[in-house]
Amino acid sequence: MARSTETFSKKEKEKARLKKSKEKKEKALERKANAGKGKSLEDMMAYIDEHGNITSTPPDPTRKISVNAEDIQVGVAKQQDIPYETVRNGIVTFFNEAKGYGFIRDLQTEESIFVHINALTEPLKENNRVTFETEQGQKGLSAIKVKKK
Repeated sequence: MARSTETFSKKEKEKARLKKSKEKKEKALERKANAGKGKSLEDMMAYIDEHGNITSTPPDPTRKISVNAEDIQVGVAKQQDIPYETVRNGIVTFFNEAKGYGFIRDLQTEESIFVHINALTEPLKENNRVTFETEQGQKGLSAIKVKKK
């Protein structure tokens, strides 16, 4: 007589497969019984309260906050021009003659301002007191019309 082609591991795999399919059918029946189909529109609605949180209850009309449309700002506000003197005083904190640039510390604002050799009226060295005007450059303020005091 011939031996059976079903081995122990094949039988175990078949049992596991049948058990899994049975559990899957049970879960499907459970989902069907507890399904949310047929819910009313009111049950499916979500509301936003006065603080921006999602809730299931409609908002209270007495807590409604009115907003003026003109007060809503879209984008970045324009910078207002800051009034300051056209001629400023400062001290040269760094200047590299070989590369042709340096920095001046404004005495009033303590701000470091870039200066290029083309903006000089006379040669500068570090720690010189200077007067200068500023203009907006590519990367920020630049000193122009730089003169020794």
